[in-house]
Amino acid sequence: MDTATPAVTVALHDGTAVVAESTRVDARRHGELLLPAVDRVLKEAGTALDAVTGIVVGVGPGPYTGLRVGLVTAAAFSSALGGVPVHGLCTLDGLAYASGIEGPFAVATDARRKEVYWARYDDARTRVTGAAVDRPAEIAERLAGLPVVGAGALLYPDAFPDARGPEHQSAGALAALAAERLAAGGGGFLDPLPMYLRRPDAQVPKNYKVVTPK
Repeated sequence: MDTATPAVTVALHDGTAVVAESTRVDARRHGELLLPAVDRVLKEAGTALDAVTGIVVGVGPGPYTGLRVGLVTAAAFSSALGGVPVHGLCTLDGLAYASGIEGPFAVATDARRKEVYWARYDDARTRVTGAAVDRPAEIAERLAGLPVVGAGALLYPDAFPDARGPEHQSAGALAALAAERLAAGGGGFLDPLPMYLRRPDAQVPKNYKVVTPK
């Protein structure tokens, strides 16, 4: 599952292929849409939740509120299922894997505030930089000549003239990438903790006036 972008996406993978998948794009309803999506995927696959043996979750980067919905849900499912492992993956890696691009490219998602979350890749499976957050104009020269995948690229065509799909995250791609890594020995996973890269939009105001009686 992944809720780090506007896509609320859930998939079930049997170790060989994606069995069922659900994706809804809605930047403001992650908490409302995620659990029904899980139910829908399990019903489509004819599988009960207690048959799940592992959980893959996108850890971001992403906005504070949406991102933590998926991570908290993954942790809750793990606890309910007796401690099945939770494997964290960079959300950008899922988009890179889904792109299928063989040569160097970049991935960019919408970070709001006229910024993008981005990273560079040698191919669809190999990230060569850490995830970062920047204004498109600040990184346009560094990514010049490269295809750039994702909604962030499509939002800023002046900075990323070779923008490509997929636009939105796919839990199926994230699960398939995880299955490959598990089959190869289980390396390449992150702790299931949020990758924020910047402070949340909502903050306690400084020097606010106290109005409660003394």
